[in-house]
Amino acid sequence: MKKIFLVRHCLAEGQHKDSPLTTVGMRQAVLLSRFFDRQNVAIDGIISSPYLRAIESIKPFAESNSLKVEIDDRLQERILSNEPVDDWMEVLEQSFNELDFKLPGGESANDAITRGNAVFESVNQNENMNNVILVSHGNLISLMLKRFDQTIGFDEWKNLNNPDVYLIESSGDKHSITCLWD
Repeated sequence: MKKIFLVRHCLAEGQHKDSPLTTVGMRQAVLLSRFFDRQNVAIDGIISSPYLRAIESIKPFAESNSLKVEIDDRLQERILSNEPVDDWMEVLEQSFNELDFKLPGGESANDAITRGNAVFESVNQNENMNNVILVSHGNLISLMLKRFDQTIGFDEWKNLNNPDVYLIESSGDKHSITCLWD
């Protein structure tokens, strides 16, 4: 059985790709490391978004377990628009309801789902990766989880925590999702 731990980054100072973790976020990263140590699962790989807040979130665990963090651009946060959006919450909700909706320079939910699914597929096809941590961002994580549970949408995104951890267990065509973070 393949186990994929899907991790939302810890609390950060902003949304820019180079936004570091806050002081609270740094403490959360240590707690996240302890959490994974308690799972008693030998992690075969860590794959992270290139954004600093994602990398910093998993860094304490990776370092304490001598694991390399592989960067995968497909795990970066979804861009709604390349220009400021005044009513971005409304636009984001619309994008969860209309999966092909996108603003100029932005990415539709379906585009992001396709990108996230490609990461899942590469992990699933790698026989050397049975227990993997993927570190990403709330919007993309919600859309990635939608692959396994079509009821996941805008409200579930709003209820995600920083950090958050979901376990996706796969055996053949059967998958289960469990939220592990309290």
